[in-house]
Amino acid sequence: MTSSPDTFLIFVQQLINGLSLGSIYALIALGYTMVYGIVLLINFAHGDILMVGAYAGYFVLTSLGVSPLSIIFAFMFSIFVCSILGVVIERFAYRPLRSAPRLNSLITAIAVSLILENGARVLPFIGANPRQFPRPDTYNIELGRVSISNIQIIVIVVSAALMIALNYIITYTKRGKAMRAVSFDGQAASLMGISVDRTISFTFALGSALAAAGGILFAFAYPQISPLMGVMPGLKAFVAAVLGGIGSVPGAMLGGITLGIAETLTKGFISSQYADAVSFSILIIILLVKPSGILGTKARIKV
Repeated sequence: MTSSPDTFLIFVQQLINGLSLGSIYALIALGYTMVYGIVLLINFAHGDILMVGAYAGYFVLTSLGVSPLSIIFAFMFSIFVCSILGVVIERFAYRPLRSAPRLNSLITAIAVSLILENGARVLPFIGANPRQFPRPDTYNIELGRVSISNIQIIVIVVSAALMIALNYIITYTKRGKAMRAVSFDGQAASLMGISVDRTISFTFALGSALAAAGGILFAFAYPQISPLMGVMPGLKAFVAAVLGGIGSVPGAMLGGITLGIAETLTKGFISSQYADAVSFSILIIILLVKPSGILGTKARIKV
């Protein structure tokens, strides 16, 4: 049996690991929650946009090499590609079905996900085989008897910076105020001169940009990419969004961090084989106990 001090050290180490992993989940979950908050759509293709972002960063880093400047360019290029992809998906896959039953949009989202996954597998410059993602040399920084790697620091710092930037956009910019107005009442917002279509497209672009950054950060942490790499992070980010309260931006952040910590604590104290089971058990429990999520509010639908 391990002594109490050793148990505490393992706990602190797994908290650090969970914060790093949870930051990635939070970035991806923000895309889910923003889209749902405006058009009430669960965009199940969101995890595959993460995959596209990771491959976009891969091609930049393999061409230019791994350096601080090339990493910044990889983030910028990946965000640009995925933002365009998000707008195209919204325009041609979701917008024609906006007034249709929600089930139609849900099925379309699953179809888009399958198209992205299998389309990537047949493209000659991607292919079905996994690839090693280039990343900076890894080293650990000792903090007493616990350690944190430079990759984890990059993940946490970049994720925090992007979340702060997102909060600024939503709270203080004209486009962010339009997003909140459309989320509250799209019809009233259109009567006040707000372009609902343009606002929804911007929301998809913003969510896809966060997924792109999350894809590169995920590939830094787990440096192997494949066309199916976005499936599990996408599903867990959806769990995080539901846990925090689907439609709530702060809830997505909180849900992502909570889920990441729960997963790493499971790996540290129980078994890594149960990590996925615990993640999806959290989804079932939150749906049974508090379906609106931690920070979500109950919505009443008048009939």
